[in-house]
Amino acid sequence: MVKSLTKKHTILIVDDELEICRSLEELLQECGYSVYATTKANEALDIVASHPIDLAMLDIKMPQMDGLKLLQLIKQDSHDIPVIMITGYPSFKSAVVAMRFGAVNIFTKPIKFADLHTEIKTILGAKQQQTRKAVVHPEEIPPSKSPTMQKLMLDIPKMASTDAPIIINGESGTGKELIANLIHRKSMRRNQKIIKINCAAIPESLMEVELFGCVAGAFTDAKLGRAGKFEIADKGTLFLDEIGDMSIAVQAKILRVLQEQEFERIGSSTVIKTDTRIIAATNKDIPLLIKQGLFREDLYYRLSVVEIELPPLRQRKEDIEGLALYFLRTFATLYDRPITNFSAKALHILNSLEWPGNIRELKNTIERAVIFCEGNSIEETDFPTQYGREAKPHANLVSPYEQAVEELDRERILEALRRSDGSKSRAADLLQMHRKTLYNKMKRLGLD
Repeated sequence: MVKSLTKKHTILIVDDELEICRSLEELLQECGYSVYATTKANEALDIVASHPIDLAMLDIKMPQMDGLKLLQLIKQDSHDIPVIMITGYPSFKSAVVAMRFGAVNIFTKPIKFADLHTEIKTILGAKQQQTRKAVVHPEEIPPSKSPTMQKLMLDIPKMASTDAPIIINGESGTGKELIANLIHRKSMRRNQKIIKINCAAIPESLMEVELFGCVAGAFTDAKLGRAGKFEIADKGTLFLDEIGDMSIAVQAKILRVLQEQEFERIGSSTVIKTDTRIIAATNKDIPLLIKQGLFREDLYYRLSVVEIELPPLRQRKEDIEGLALYFLRTFATLYDRPITNFSAKALHILNSLEWPGNIRELKNTIERAVIFCEGNSIEETDFPTQYGREAKPHANLVSPYEQAVEELDRERILEALRRSDGSKSRAADLLQMHRKTLYNKMKRLGLD
């Protein structure tokens, strides 16, 4: 299903509807792109692993593995691939989740190809213009106005000065990996490696091999011996991300390494000593998992010698503007754009959203806005449309005429709801408008 073109951008399409795959493939090939198209998520992962992909388009609702899970897996190993989500079942929740995991936008079926092609050209054009003056995933942690974060930054040198295990708790996107990197950089192990493993991304059957390695012939596919992460991280730091997803059996072996500082490769009886510092992270409630029998209490106590709680972005809203400006400078430099600030409306949107995807979602949103901005200031139109709809109204940003219209709409809707005993369907009929239009108006006016 692929045409070989001379140094053209390569796009991956994943949709369980074969006709959509074929039609998008044909349209994109006519525009000069090289295209891989598949209806299977697992096949898509193989394509990403074995071919250079410049942009991916993923359907959200698919059997076996949905597009959001596929998005996470692609982003884990191929951070720089821009991903556009497509769906026949649009919702703000799915849009936010997609942005949280790194999608640049979401398109609703039936897709308007002209709009999609404009988006693709803009994204790929911006990627070509990267100046390499900055990194896409900054390691620096910007200064914070949050008292919680300020205290944490003061405590990090103390944590770094020991070899005590650390567990970092926090929702997805709060910066757990950045904190782990910072602790490692400030520790006595800074000249050694920090090795990372995502416990949620590796099947249970492969986890032990990833951690402890194996000898040749240890199992059917083990044709060659290999070192595990504990062996590779010797004298350095091992970062165990999403440790709440690790099986009880593997937890027992991790506990042994912490206690004895030794392990064996799978299929070997030779004991290997390790001097590795463990930093673990989780977005799950470990005490609750312990009560449910899903996490070992003794391992938790071994890991939580030092425990860090990272607040979600909605609890440190005083940092939103500073973080947004930091990401703006980073990506404006990366894409060589003369963008210096945000408009008042754009800043209002950023400050009024709840950011369920936390700092990662904010970073993805700012990167996309920089790519699509055509002036010197980020405008509200540079954000995905879902964000503008979700932002809370702000009286100072609305004209007197618009305020009067909104007030009239509010009165008409409330009267229709009163006459229909609260039935939105009947109220929509009374107002002679589509139910979806009524629901959207009610949400915008804060009546839902």
